[in-house]
Parts: sequence; C-alpha cells; structure tokens
Amino acid sequence: MNPTHSRVMRLLVVEDEEDLAEGLRVGLARTGYAVDVAGDVAQAYDRLTVNEYDLMLLDVNLPDGDGFDLCRSLRTGETPTPGQGDLRVLMLTARGGLDDRVRGLDEGADDYLVKPFHLAELLARVRALLRRDTGGGSARLTVGDLVLDTARHRVTHGGEPLALTPKEFGVLEYLMTRPGHVVSSEELLEHVWDANADPFTQTVRVTVGTLRRKLGEGWIDTVVGRGYRLREAAP
Repeated sequence: MNPTHSRVMRLLVVEDEEDLAEGLRVGLARTGYAVDVAGDVAQAYDRLTVNEYDLMLLDVNLPDGDGFDLCRSLRTGETPTPGQGDLRVLMLTARGGLDDRVRGLDEGADDYLVKPFHLAELLARVRALLRRDTGGGSARLTVGDLVLDTARHRVTHGGEPLALTPKEFGVLEYLMTRPGHVVSSEELLEHVWDANADPFTQTVRVTVGTLRRKLGEGWIDTVVGRGYRLREAAP
C-alpha cells in the first residue's frame, strides 16, 4: 500500500532569546523533529532559502526586523523557498493584544501563541498544525504490516507496538514515504537530522543498523555505494 504522508517533519525556530531557543530546540528534538534555529531575520532568510521546512516557530520581535514582515514575505512569495509544500507558521510572542493576534493571522500565520507558554501546549499546537494536510491525506503510513502514525508518534509491526528512538522513528518515516526507492545517507542526514549534523560521522549507518535489528532481517536493504531501501512488502 502506498503511503499517504509526504515527508519527515523539519522545523525552524526563529527566536533571539538564546535560552528559550535552546529549550525549544531540545524539547522539539526529543519529540522526534529535526530542528534548526535562527537568532534573527537574516539567519532565518538564509535557512529558509536553502532548506525545506514544514513549520516555522516565529518570534515577532527580532533584533534586525519584524516577524510579521518575514511571515508576509513568505506568503507573498517575496522570499523564495525550495519546498513545494505548505509551510506552517506558529508565531511566538509576548505581544498578546487582540490587534497583534489579528495582524499576525492576517499576515499569514497559522496560529499564535503568547509567551509565557507551557511546552506541552506548544507541542500540541505543533502537532495540530502538522496534521493539516492540504491534500486531505492521512497521518498514517502503511507498508506491509508496518504502520507508522505520525500524529501519535507510534509504530506497530504486525499489530505489535515497536519502541523506537526519535531518530529511528524519523529514518523509518522517511523510508516509508518512498518504499522500494534507494535513499542515500546524505538524504537521510538532510531530512532527519538538523543543520548541525556532521556529514562525516557514521550516525546514519548506526541508526539504520539499530532500526534494522528492531524491524528484523529483510526489511531494509543496503545498496552498496548508494544508500538504503525499504522493502515494499513484508519480507
């Protein structure tokens, strides 16, 4: 059966308060997302024009510009991005007045969260935004007797729950979006890890190895010199 969810989720946090930005990065990464951080508008533009993101957590007050303007430039196409998908924007700001919330939504934000906030609420809003599928698809991937639920962050194998680390989950999700196709280590590194990942480490090989052991032999093939391929049906 063909999967119905398109990509592993990659997030950009645009926040100049270093402690908050780091806390968000850690909290989101622990949940299984690949997370990049930008401390100002210039860094955000640099990231957005190079990397394909699913969601941006955007502070309004930034040292070199306004989050409202950045959001508007994305929605109008003034800021070109490499992705073809729908970038969701969750604004994070201490400016909680009605006028500010209305302006944020009018400029193209999908949701607006006022500081201070609890991480649990932010994670719930992120999940809700990422579940929005403009194509009407499901958040479940199915390949053979493997079922991956992106909304609940759960995997079952033959009906039994499978315990995976966040990176193992991300690798499996990405492979399940393209079963039968060879995926390179570089592609996995780009989509599952963040921009700080060292391309010369063995982290992808090690993660695929532990995932292969948990799935059992026959699910993931190594294509020498090219990458990895998930079988299209149960072995």
